[in-house]
Amino acid sequence: MRRAALRARLRVSGCIALLGLLVSAQGARAEQIIATLSHDRVFITSNFTGADLVLVGSIERDAATVARMGDYDIVVTVLGPKGSVTVREKLALGPLWLNLEQRKYIAAPAFIGIMSNRPVDQIATFEQRRKLRIGIEPLVPVQGAGEKPEDPEFRAALIRLRRAQGLFRDDPKGVTLLKSDLFKAAIRIPGTAPLGAYDVDVAVFSDGVPLARTALKFTVNKSGVEQTMAVYARENALVYGLAVVAMALLSGWLASLIFRRD
Repeated sequence: MRRAALRARLRVSGCIALLGLLVSAQGARAEQIIATLSHDRVFITSNFTGADLVLVGSIERDAATVARMGDYDIVVTVLGPKGSVTVREKLALGPLWLNLEQRKYIAAPAFIGIMSNRPVDQIATFEQRRKLRIGIEPLVPVQGAGEKPEDPEFRAALIRLRRAQGLFRDDPKGVTLLKSDLFKAAIRIPGTAPLGAYDVDVAVFSDGVPLARTALKFTVNKSGVEQTMAVYARENALVYGLAVVAMALLSGWLASLIFRRD
């Protein structure tokens, strides 16, 4: 019995030691990203035309980390709140143009920003980008409600429209390498950016191999009178609605007095 217990203890100790070696070996091979944002909140006022955030990061590795043959590549992805969006196609029906075809995307991001130190198709292959969800194409739902796999023009139209609105954007020079292991990224938030929480993903590559990733967050909120009115309207919907109707009636009555013809 004593010999069996001793053997069991030796086996457990050996497994713990092996696990520790494996963990330390993995830690020695892996880089780590340390990053921070200049702001964690963006406030929208009545004269809001956009905002600029700066992300600064460094790539940390210990003395046991294997030296990389090539330089690091950085890809910063900013993903806005998701929601449903409907894409409609106008078709000619006689002399009229009608919205006869449409596709609805349930979880389409309202904002996508891709910043990198060079074009992402030069950093990673298409399969890698699709698997890691890096780039605009992999982040847009592949198929909308009622859409067939061989019917991709609605998805292409969604990307084209969001690009035209400035809500889908990629900047192959948006990341600047200050040193081999120190970088910064300029994040531009347009004036049409939706409210909500934004996710920031930072990925590091070397020779097309993904090495490390980290995640940050920031929010876009209203401020000042706009925020006060929005909160009041949300918490007191009935009173707010009646007040708006009363103001509309009062404005109409005053206009009738001012522009009344005798």
